[in-house]
Amino acid sequence: MKTEKISEAVVRRLPVYLRFLNELNIKNVQTVSSQDLGNKLELNPAQIRKDLAYFGEFGKKGIGYDVNYLIEKIRQILKLDQNIAVALVGAGNLGRALCNYNVYLKDNMKIVSVFDSSPDKVGTEINNLKVQPMAQLAECIHRDGIRIGIITVPAADAQNVADEFVRGGVEAILNFAPAIIKVPSDIRVHNADFTTDLQSLAYYLDE
Repeated sequence: MKTEKISEAVVRRLPVYLRFLNELNIKNVQTVSSQDLGNKLELNPAQIRKDLAYFGEFGKKGIGYDVNYLIEKIRQILKLDQNIAVALVGAGNLGRALCNYNVYLKDNMKIVSVFDSSPDKVGTEINNLKVQPMAQLAECIHRDGIRIGIITVPAADAQNVADEFVRGGVEAILNFAPAIIKVPSDIRVHNADFTTDLQSLAYYLDE
């Protein structure tokens, strides 16, 4: 792997490559070229080759990439070959939907714990996960080796939940709340804001 800093844009494209490669694998396609990848994903083949070259030389000139081998390598790069435990705070409609999506995941990254501050939700089950009280969050993070936290609470509560995750020792947070959260520089945060995405889509609508 090259020692130069790899941009977030490159890292975000890797799961896109992986998803398409998995589709090819299901169809028993054994090799794929960067041109084929580019055509399907509407990306420049040179960009794909450059992205992958940051992590090693995986293809063969005139042949392309071995699909199974490239799947294995991208999974390693994304650490999907490891068991990564995830905790979710906010057992509302979105939180429930994400927990139910667990059943479709084939990777080793899973939501293993769910928390909420509402007495009405604590003790209920979502996809075989019992909703736990917030008071148990830090203990659970340490006990179960939670590395990633997901926030699906109202905006007003997002920072408090982020603070609890940080105190518990998570390494990264996926924030679905429509709020900017502040965390130490060593904690990675990705924001998933449906409202912002919808509003930006509206720009491209016909007059």
